[in-house]
Amino acid sequence: MPRGAVCLALVTAGVLQAQRGGGDWMTIGNDAQRSWWIRGDAKIAPETMRKPGFELLWKLKLNNETRHLNAITPPALLDFYISYRGFRTLGFFGGSSDNVIGIDTDIARLEWERSLGAKGPRGGSALCPGGMTSSVTRPTFAAYPPAAAGRGAGRGNAAKSGVGEPLEGAVTLRDRPVQFVPPPTKGPNRRTAPPVNPFARNPLFVLAVTGDGKLHSLYVSNGEEPKPAVPFLPAGAHAIGLIAFDNKAYAATVNGCGGVANGIWAIDLESHAVTSWKAGANLAGTTGFAAGPEGVLYAAVGSKIVALDPGTLKEKGSYAASAAFTSSPLVFEHKGKDIVAASTADGSIHLLDADSMQALSTFDAGAKGEVGAMASWQDGSGTRWLLTPAGNTVAALKVADRGGKASLEPGWVSGAIASPLAPTIVNGVVFAVASGEFRGGDEKTTAAQRAQKSSKAVLYALDSATGKEFWNSGPAITSFVHSGGLAAGGGRVYVSAHDGTQYAFGFPMEH
Repeated sequence: MPRGAVCLALVTAGVLQAQRGGGDWMTIGNDAQRSWWIRGDAKIAPETMRKPGFELLWKLKLNNETRHLNAITPPALLDFYISYRGFRTLGFFGGSSDNVIGIDTDIARLEWERSLGAKGPRGGSALCPGGMTSSVTRPTFAAYPPAAAGRGAGRGNAAKSGVGEPLEGAVTLRDRPVQFVPPPTKGPNRRTAPPVNPFARNPLFVLAVTGDGKLHSLYVSNGEEPKPAVPFLPAGAHAIGLIAFDNKAYAATVNGCGGVANGIWAIDLESHAVTSWKAGANLAGTTGFAAGPEGVLYAAVGSKIVALDPGTLKEKGSYAASAAFTSSPLVFEHKGKDIVAASTADGSIHLLDADSMQALSTFDAGAKGEVGAMASWQDGSGTRWLLTPAGNTVAALKVADRGGKASLEPGWVSGAIASPLAPTIVNGVVFAVASGEFRGGDEKTTAAQRAQKSSKAVLYALDSATGKEFWNSGPAITSFVHSGGLAAGGGRVYVSAHDGTQYAFGFPMEH
């Protein structure tokens, strides 16, 4: 095949993969396992963060009405999109006033915004604010994401010739700070999911659930809805964790808002048939649930973790702890096994075998209080790590083996990070946000009182091996961050603040 044809084929395959979610931040927590981990990035890496240049790229006040503590959700991202207008990188943000906003994230340009017209009741409270409460999502896969991603720069790549020096290749393909991540281990005890097919047909939609409980499917290109929204949840429910894979969408309902039972709901995206599982108590954490690579859902309720069949939402198994859980579960692979992790109110982290739902080990991480969500990544040497908010710090733990079972051992503890949310790992760099949110008081404390007692958020970049601080945002963010955590991709990290301002941090584009 001629050299030009080979290059075209590679570029085409990369574009198709990008447009079908091969490495984009698709949903809350990035993937179905809620790992908060970006495997590779063309700009962000420990060696680049040791140098100056990482900074606030832009901030944009979005058209949205804050409802109590809720404002703009973290985005779902599409890093490399081809349309009649050329190449673009897009971010899709959900607004508490039942709107969805599409932004060109390279140049902070509004692409489209859609008011979805939900006529939910006004009023509400901090626990039940009404409006859109879940982040939006793009349809993704239950399988673990690819082992490494060499894309991720969008138009953030240097604007220079693609022709390199003789025998050196194209300058856009060499010297990119992308770390190698070992692929998941294959073994007889590990479920396997079908590989990603970059040529499979997958329409480019972004999904959102409005306050009236309807599920909306919008084209990423212009925000138009090709079909009417469909009933999914009861009106007035507080939804979190919206995700779609295997032709179904899932969401959790919490806080008993609108008289809606707490639990997990599923809708078939073709037949629109809805099934649900009633939890009987509130679900722990900020993502509601996590999924294993074959789609089994794991949720923490009270002192139990339950495993749910993705087709029927019937319980497949459960695990009981001695204390109530304070985080949503996350799922990761370790030496051929799928493992579920979650934290409890006594500060412990529990590791479970995802197949048998039996305990592997517990570890006192000092993670007391409402943890919300944890994160996980695997470094270039094959060591698996867990990250958890722990008081006013972030703690990193290593996954080891004791007696043939996965266990945790201390790694490092960060410096002071006030009220941290779930961290994000980008290519060997940990990003953690001090949310600034006041978390004291009780159920009678109003959203206005919490907002008044909150302080400005600060974004930190830490070395994932040591916890040493590379950088922080200082006074750049002028409000606090309520929930949801961070999103990242294309050489940028996104922070959504309570006042409706969206911030993007990264390295400036070269011209």
